[in-house]
Amino acid sequence: MTARMIMKLRVDTARRVTPRVLHLSLVHPSRPELPAWTPGAHVDLRLPDGRIRQYSLCGDPAERGRYDIAVKREDDGRGGSAWIHGNLRAGDIVHVSAPRNNFPLAENATRHVMVAGGIGVTPFLAMARHLAASGADFTLHCCARSELEAPLLGELRALCGGRLVPWLSAEGRRFDPAVLGRSEPGTHLYACGPQGLLDTVRAHAAGAGWADDRVHVEVFRPTPDLSFKPEPFEARLASTGEVLHVPADRSLLAVLRERGIAMPSSCETGVCGSCVCGYRDGIVIHRDAFIPVRDRQDRLAPCVSRARVSVTLDL
Repeated sequence: MTARMIMKLRVDTARRVTPRVLHLSLVHPSRPELPAWTPGAHVDLRLPDGRIRQYSLCGDPAERGRYDIAVKREDDGRGGSAWIHGNLRAGDIVHVSAPRNNFPLAENATRHVMVAGGIGVTPFLAMARHLAASGADFTLHCCARSELEAPLLGELRALCGGRLVPWLSAEGRRFDPAVLGRSEPGTHLYACGPQGLLDTVRAHAAGAGWADDRVHVEVFRPTPDLSFKPEPFEARLASTGEVLHVPADRSLLAVLRERGIAMPSSCETGVCGSCVCGYRDGIVIHRDAFIPVRDRQDRLAPCVSRARVSVTLDL
């Protein structure tokens, strides 16, 4: 694990693409190129008060001179989007991480079926640019309440043509998961958006024969588990043998930091994967929304996950 590079970038343009979505183009004040990225990647914005928020890159991966993001104002969120909407203007400097990709296109896919809900369309805009340029086979289902509230719909229509399928609930066209069909060889399914939409896509995929490794989902925030009661446990460091006590009211990540063990992190809600580390033994209670099932036997997210009695960390 390594810390991500942080850059001071300038807001080149800031424009509203819907009443609640702000599109920002970020450039380096002096360098013509930014670190390369791949479709599905995101960057962290570090706000002045220390908060960190992740936003998918929605521009053209072939364009090295700028990063484009779109931020929806969430009045019931944690305050980051409200600050961005209220404060960032063209010419301002923001602290931005190098890109990281937790939601990549499947390299072995021969067809891509994508389902976007609201602001969840942002990673798919970059994917669609890449797939269209390479002549790949894809379909993008875009779900929103209305055309006015559908972020970047005009750009998507121009880019995708007939490969874009809009679903506008206020106009009587609500997303029907049956259109996704049954699993076919070489086809991969992707979804990003509100939890209800993700649950709908997952339920359809499970009943239509889609293998887990061909269904890719990116979430905005973890699903709250109000019934979960954390218990204390012990964490042993395989490298030194030191045993750390993790109280019920503290995270493993916080205890590791307290003992001087540097751990990269970002969202600290189990969504981004920045702090994921390895473990060798123990029964882990996985509470993140990032690590795929196939990797959970030796990977955990110390920001939210815990253990029953003890765990040995591969640090």
